[in-house]
Amino acid sequence: MILVAGGAGYIGSHMVKTLISKGFDVIVVDNLSTGYREAVDEKAIFIEGDIGDVFLINKVFTMFPIQIVMHFAAHGLVGESIINPLKYYENNVVKTFNLLKSMITHNVSKIIFSSTCATYGLAEKDILDETAPNHPVNPYGRSKYMVEQLITDFEAAYGLNYVILRYFNVAGADNSAQIGENHIPETHLIPNSLLHLLGRSDHIAVFGDDFPTADGSCIRDYIHVLDLVQAHVLSLQMLLKHHSVKKIYNVGNEKGYSVKQIISICEKIVGKKANIVVKERRKGDPPSLVASSQKIREELGWKATYVLEDMVRSAWLWYTSNPDGYGSSNYGKDI
Repeated sequence: MILVAGGAGYIGSHMVKTLISKGFDVIVVDNLSTGYREAVDEKAIFIEGDIGDVFLINKVFTMFPIQIVMHFAAHGLVGESIINPLKYYENNVVKTFNLLKSMITHNVSKIIFSSTCATYGLAEKDILDETAPNHPVNPYGRSKYMVEQLITDFEAAYGLNYVILRYFNVAGADNSAQIGENHIPETHLIPNSLLHLLGRSDHIAVFGDDFPTADGSCIRDYIHVLDLVQAHVLSLQMLLKHHSVKKIYNVGNEKGYSVKQIISICEKIVGKKANIVVKERRKGDPPSLVASSQKIREELGWKATYVLEDMVRSAWLWYTSNPDGYGSSNYGKDI
């Protein structure tokens, strides 16, 4: 049985759907602070609760024969983490510590952890591989890197097996358009661009046009959520097959796109021009973050199969098929 922490969220719900389709028994624990019960596959066992609730998590490990934990239950907004670091260190670090402690107590020795490219901080080279130094520049990135250190320390002391996946920018939706990205407020570029083009806001913001890049806007690597899920599936298979696993992988498309390029692609697919407003840079935003995924490609055979246009098209299908998201009257607001 697989425990998916945060399985009602954007990435977690796609993971649950795929695991169910592959015949795994899945239990989801999610406090629904940013997730949606409607997003969870009906064949999964769902428990509304917090991974920081020690009594609840110990009960879950006692009641169910859990083999592996997949951990998606984290706050992930860079700007918010700067304004409210307490929220990030408590949720991302302290609560994960409680989860890891419960795992060790109940002899659950395998975890796949959702980390982030934000652990690298300001990129020192154009393409980042796993040997790049970790110098996170905001509380979000630091909180994720702290958890990575917890996990590696637990491996050395208690034999915890792990795969840490450092995501780059995740986008797109399941091809069925039954689940997708539904954040309130929404801060991600592709959703905000599409929601703007859908008429949910009067402009799309570009935060900084004076970066040292070709068009002045910052550059990011984007990966389809289904490609990311496949990286988790391959990691799961490795953990199930091998007794001792301690791996860290980047998961990205290995292609960089600027903010202005992304908006242009959204305009092309929707067939409408965006109203772009340039604003000041956000504190802690590096000019460029692009992944090298060579390691996971060579060791697990993973590769990105979806291009950027696929991500935008699937996201657009989700938004147009679900104009109210998961039924929230606030969907698409506060952009």
